[in-house]
Amino acid sequence: MSDYDNISRDVIVKMASADFDQAYQKGFFHALFNRLRGKQSGLFSFDEIRRNLSVTSQVDRGMKVIPIEKIIGSLNRYQDFNDRFLPVQRYTRQRWINIDRVHLVGEYLPPVEVYQLGDFYFVIDGNHRISVAKEKGQKFIDAHVIELEIPFRLEGKFNWHDLWLKQEKAHFYEKTGISTLRLQADIHLSLIGQYEKLLEHIAVHRYYTSKYLNREITYEEAVCSWYDYIYLPMIKIIRQKKVMRHFPGRSETDLYLWIIEHLEFLRQEYHKPVSFDEAVQYFTKEKFHLWFRELREGIFHFFRKFFGK
Repeated sequence: MSDYDNISRDVIVKMASADFDQAYQKGFFHALFNRLRGKQSGLFSFDEIRRNLSVTSQVDRGMKVIPIEKIIGSLNRYQDFNDRFLPVQRYTRQRWINIDRVHLVGEYLPPVEVYQLGDFYFVIDGNHRISVAKEKGQKFIDAHVIELEIPFRLEGKFNWHDLWLKQEKAHFYEKTGISTLRLQADIHLSLIGQYEKLLEHIAVHRYYTSKYLNREITYEEAVCSWYDYIYLPMIKIIRQKKVMRHFPGRSETDLYLWIIEHLEFLRQEYHKPVSFDEAVQYFTKEKFHLWFRELREGIFHFFRKFFGK
């Protein structure tokens, strides 16, 4: 090897080393800034997400060119890089520099391997290659893609809350078969953990209906009866009373659950039957008074803090 080659190699190593230091420093300040704002700054753990998803099938999609910005997590290296794929661990330095050296001299780098979930990708192999590519301003990368198909669309901006909601909704629809039994059904909740309450409502409704009819009704019958005689009548009242205008950002099914719980409270409180219509009126009035009281207290605390009284 000539002296010129040695000098060129030394220059490349120094450039790659400087690139890593710059990327690491950016990663440090990005993590610090996110911590001050209370935001997550790391990659998502694929295993954590996979454990809570109902995957219907796995399909090898072969080689594809994928957008780097849609790679949001990793199988094993999610703690080594932040959400911008900047390195955040010093022990990744040598591997990162080696990849950057290859990148700087224009030599071939093999495609990365990823899992695909909806519009998003999770790295199986190639985290350092993606980190270097993104730091160099590269927008796309060659990848061997294995798609995991799930029973709902996963698109837009990735959001944990939306993911769990969609999974819970998919489970509810699968368990009840409501989309087949009642084609017009559109049951949507905005809070995690509430679909389980709907399943409990159906189970309770099945028990009491079976007792009333003096025969065991099927689960499908219970779902249809609950939807036709409990859920839908309440939704119609919510629409007639225009209750949704008082609760922006919530769904009709959210209100159904809250009002049903309020209905039970009223029946116990007044020791008499309370209709769906009465429950909706009581609920709306109570929530408005609560909102007004919170607003009044908020204004009071603001002026007390501002004027020191």
